[in-house]
Amino acid sequence: MQKLLRLRGQGRLSRGHVRLAGECLGVSERTVWRWLAQADAEPRMAARPGARTVDRFEVTSEVRVLLAYWRGNASAVHRQLGARARAAAGERVTGVPGGAPMDAVPLFDPVPSLSTFLRAVRRDLTAGERAGLARGPEAARAHDVFGRRPRLWRNRTWEADHVQAPLVVDADGELVRPWVTWFIDVATKAITGTAVTPGHPSRASILAALRAAVLRTGPYGPAGGVPEHVRVDRGRDFLSKTVLGAFTDLDTKFEDLPAYSPHLKGTVENLNRCADLMLFAVLPGYTLTPKPRRAKKKPDPDEPVPLTFTEFTAEVLEWARWWNSEHRPADLAGRTPLEAWQADPTPLSDIPEAALWGLMLEDDGRVRKLTSHGVRWRGRDYLGAWMAGQAGRSVRIRHMPHHDHEIEICDHTGRHLGTAHLADAATPEQLDELRRTRTVRARRLREDAKKAEALRRQRFAAAAAPTPAQRLGAVTAAEADQELTTAADSDMAALALPDLIPPAPPPDDWNTPVSLRPAAREEKR
Repeated sequence: MQKLLRLRGQGRLSRGHVRLAGECLGVSERTVWRWLAQADAEPRMAARPGARTVDRFEVTSEVRVLLAYWRGNASAVHRQLGARARAAAGERVTGVPGGAPMDAVPLFDPVPSLSTFLRAVRRDLTAGERAGLARGPEAARAHDVFGRRPRLWRNRTWEADHVQAPLVVDADGELVRPWVTWFIDVATKAITGTAVTPGHPSRASILAALRAAVLRTGPYGPAGGVPEHVRVDRGRDFLSKTVLGAFTDLDTKFEDLPAYSPHLKGTVENLNRCADLMLFAVLPGYTLTPKPRRAKKKPDPDEPVPLTFTEFTAEVLEWARWWNSEHRPADLAGRTPLEAWQADPTPLSDIPEAALWGLMLEDDGRVRKLTSHGVRWRGRDYLGAWMAGQAGRSVRIRHMPHHDHEIEICDHTGRHLGTAHLADAATPEQLDELRRTRTVRARRLREDAKKAEALRRQRFAAAAAPTPAQRLGAVTAAEADQELTTAADSDMAALALPDLIPPAPPPDDWNTPVSLRPAAREEKR
C-alpha cells in the first residue's frame, strides 16, 4: 500500500498497478481503490489497509438464545433488538409483535443494521446450527459429516429396527397401522429376516424376525445364518431378557447404540426410507399423501379399499424378495444383494430348525406338575394329547411372548415333550361378540370425549377493539327454561307410575308360597 501511495504521489500510478496489487492481496480492484481513499482521509490507515475503524458485531450467547426463541428468524430478533434500544432511550415502542421479555434481550449501542446482523449470523453460525435453530436437531443432523465404515464380510454385522408403515390395513375388521421388523446384513445389503405385526411390535416380533433371519431352509433362505454382531437402537423390546438370552445362546455380540443416533445404524435406516418411498407410498391406504379438502365428507367411490393384513404381509415379503434378488444398490457395483451374498466365500454357521425353536421361546422359570387337568399356567389349564398317562411328571413351560393360546412343555432337562393348548378356549362366536362389545364401548368413549371437547371449545366473537370476550351462541333465560321443561317431560323414568296397575294373580299351577295362597284365592273369587 505504501508503494502505491508513492506511485500516486509521483503521478505514475496506473490501473495496471492497482489490478496487480489486488491479485497479490487477493482482493478486487475496487477494494484497492477504496483502501487508497481511506489512506488519503486517514494516513494511519495506510499501515493497515482494510482494517475496521469500529468493532465488528459478533453473535453473542444472548443472541443465540433469541434465535432459538424465534426458531431461527434473524429478522424477528433484529426487530426485538431495535425495540429494546428504543425502549431504553425512552421512546414509545409500537408495532413490535410480542416475543421474549425485554429484560432478556441484550442491549447494543448502536444496534447493527439488518444487513450487518444477517451477515454476522451467517458468519458466526454454521449451516447446521441455523437449520437446527429453525427446524430442530433432525435438520441440523443433515449438515453433519459422518465417516464410512469399512465393508467387511457377510454375517459379520447385522442391523435391526422397527418401522411403522404410514398406511392403514384391515386387521380383523379394524383399521390399524402395521409395523415391520427386519434384520439386514451390512456387508451385502441383504434382508435376512422380516416379521409384520398389526399392532405395536414387541419382543415376539423380534423373535419371529430373528428366527426367519437365522433359518436358510424353505421360504427363508438363501441369505441368513448366525451373525457375529448385531446393532440395534435402545428399544425396550430389543433389551428384553428374552431377546438378550436368544442372542447369548446364538453366541452373537449384541451392541446397544446410544439414543438419537440413527447414523450409527445407517444401513437399516436407509432400508426404512427406501421401503417408505418404494413400497408403502404406492399401496392403498397411504396416509402421507395430501388430499383435497371437501366441503362435505362423502365417501369417494374411486378411493381404493385398504389392504387386509394378509395382503399387506404378502406385499412386504414380496418387496423384500425383490430387494434381495432384483434391486441393485449403488454400493454393490451393479450386483444385487443376493449376488453379493453368494459371491462372498465366508463360511456360514447354521442351526437346525428342530434345535432353533427353544431359542425363540421365553422360559417360565418354574418347575410345575402335570395333573389330571393338564398343566396350569397363569390361572388357566392347558392340555395336550401327549399328556395321557403322565400326570405327576415335573415339567417346565416355554412360550412365545404375547401368544398365550398355546405353550411348549419341556422336562426338567430342557427336552421338548410337546405342545399344550388352552383347555377352555372361547368359541369364535364368543370372540366375535366380545370384539363387538369392546368396539361399542370404545365408540361410546370416543363420542363422550368428542362431546367434552366440544364443551371446552367455546366459540367467541371476533373483536376489532379492546373489548371483553363475547361468547357466541348465547341462550336466553326463556329458551333455557323451555328446553329444560321439554327434557323433563321426555324423561319416561320420571313419568312412570309403578303402582297405577296392580299385578295380576299368579296362575294355579304356580308353586305359590303359603303366605300368598289365601290372598290369591280371594282375588280369584
